[in-house]
Amino acid sequence: MSSIDNLRRLARLCGFATVVASIVLQAQSTDPLVQARNLVLEGSFRLPAGTFAASDFSYGGTALAFNAARGSLFIVGHDHHQAVAEIAIPEIRKSAAVSALATAKVLQPFADPTDGKMRLVDPGEPNAIKVGGLLAHQGQLYISVFVYYDGDSTQRLTHFVSGTNLSVTGDVRGPYQVGTAGAGFIDGYFAEVPAVWQSALGGPVVNGQCCIPVVGRTSYGPGLFAINPADIGVKNPAPATALVYYPSNHFVNDWNVRSTFWNASTEIGGVVIPEGMRSVLFFGRHGLGPFCYGEGAKCGDPTDPYKGTHAYPYSYYVWAYDLLDLAAVKAGRKHPWAVRPYAVWPLTLQFGVDNAHLRGATYDKSTGRIFVTQAFGDGSQPLVHVFKINPRM
Repeated sequence: MSSIDNLRRLARLCGFATVVASIVLQAQSTDPLVQARNLVLEGSFRLPAGTFAASDFSYGGTALAFNAARGSLFIVGHDHHQAVAEIAIPEIRKSAAVSALATAKVLQPFADPTDGKMRLVDPGEPNAIKVGGLLAHQGQLYISVFVYYDGDSTQRLTHFVSGTNLSVTGDVRGPYQVGTAGAGFIDGYFAEVPAVWQSALGGPVVNGQCCIPVVGRTSYGPGLFAINPADIGVKNPAPATALVYYPSNHFVNDWNVRSTFWNASTEIGGVVIPEGMRSVLFFGRHGLGPFCYGEGAKCGDPTDPYKGTHAYPYSYYVWAYDLLDLAAVKAGRKHPWAVRPYAVWPLTLQFGVDNAHLRGATYDKSTGRIFVTQAFGDGSQPLVHVFKINPRM
């Protein structure tokens, strides 16, 4: 039987749309996978010092989001405030000194993107509630938030929707529930999906979470679901298609071990899906040393004196997954916890520090730039590093 006959037979059995999706997926299967050598640093820039309305950039840099409408970035400031600002992207420079880097300009000063409604995700919760992710998409700003220490696993609502003008109040909608896996699996980072992969993955956007306290309510490693942001607040709950996650009954390895994949020292700050490639890249921090629970001195950790989990030395880290594996999960051919990264690697930064936190990651498809925020790269303030993918490297 010829390939044309096979396609005709498949069309009769499955319908035209399914055949088209299959053909597109076959074409995408030849796209290259990103390797460590392909991720090339273009340069870096600083964030301005000082207070801008409700907050400042010290101890911040989380939930980074590219705003294609203005070629700018949304970013969360000081950890205590959880306020959001918008910054212009300055000249991207390579330099041996942080002081020689260009400094971003604030386009919109810090404001609460939820208009004071953040705690409505879990009324009565005594612990901190934080912004897990931001997404500027089709003229709206989507905000995911998580209870930092949800010991009783009572959080169900996770997402807000607002306009992109931070000075406007009264336009926030939510909080809403997204998916049914549990808040701790989806109340974090976002990324847009390239158009050619949207059918295979199940939506125009991916959204996930990993590595927040109380590990039993989150993923034991990178977690990701496909969503349609337009469903948030319209469907209850908004559908979320599992692509990869590791629940407590299907984890790769336990939390208290030495591992190159995940342990309780792991953090994931953001995710990107680069155009023209077959990869999804998670950016974060991972402890490569022996796992230890206790005070820092006892555990040989000079970066953290407090009692808790340690796995010194720490590294900026990338987890790379094959989109074909995630498409197989969406199609029902694999379980989301059966997927493994095709590669993991330490990410070397010129201004790296020992505690090695990457707080956010986002992507500009018009330039191919990947923006990553490094905590404490500029004293108490984060630096923003800019990478491009060179598949010929």
